[in-house]
Amino acid sequence: LTFTETSSPSLKNGAYVLIGVGALTMLMGFLGCLGAVNEIRCLLALYFTCLMVILITQVAAGLVIYFQKEVLRDELSKVVGDLIVNYDPENGDANLQDAWDYVQKQISCCGLNGAEDWEDNKIIKNQSMPLYPCSCSVNVNTETTGFCKPDSPQNSTASPDVWPVHQQGCMDGVWKWLKDNLGIILGVCTGVAVIELLGMILSISLCKSIHSEDYTKVPKS
Repeated sequence: LTFTETSSPSLKNGAYVLIGVGALTMLMGFLGCLGAVNEIRCLLALYFTCLMVILITQVAAGLVIYFQKEVLRDELSKVVGDLIVNYDPENGDANLQDAWDYVQKQISCCGLNGAEDWEDNKIIKNQSMPLYPCSCSVNVNTETTGFCKPDSPQNSTASPDVWPVHQQGCMDGVWKWLKDNLGIILGVCTGVAVIELLGMILSISLCKSIHSEDYTKVPKS
C-alpha cells in the first residue's frame, strides 16, 4: 500500500500547500529579521507582503474547509476506508498505518464509523480466529501495534461486539474533540492572526521610519 494509492488529489494538494506555507514562513522570518537588523526597506516590504499573503491564504483555507467540509469528509472517508481494508503490519505503508494507529489510540476510537469497519480488512477476513487492531483495544499497552487476539475469544466468527475494543468511530471522536476544544482552537487561530497583523504593522512602521530618516539625511540645496 503506497501513499499514492491511499491519497486523494485534494488531500495531497492540501499537504503540498501546508509544506509550501511552512517553507514560506521560515523564509519570511529570516528576511524580516535581516531587514529589521540592517534596516533594509525592500526586505521589510517583502516581509509585509509575505505576511499579508499568508494571512489571506489562511482565511481562504478556512472558508474552503467550512464550505467544502462535506467533500473533504467524503475524501477522508475514502482514504481511511482503503487504509483499513489494506492494513497489513508486515507490508504496506508503515507511516500511514502508524498515523492511523496513533489516531485510534489518542481518541480512543476504532475504525472510521465504528469497530465493525475492520471486518472488511483482508487479513482479518482470512483468519480462523478473531483479530482486531491493537490500537483499538481498551486495555492493551499503547506501544503495541499490528493485530491482537481477544483475551477470551468466543468463536472464530466473533464480531466487533465481543472484541475488547472501543466502539466509538474515529469520525465521531474527531468531531467530538473539535467541539470540546473549539474555544482553544479559535483562540489559537485568533492569536496567530493578531501576531501576523502586529508583524505587518510593525514592519510597515519601521519601513516608513527608515524612509523618513533617509529623507532627513539628504542635504538641502
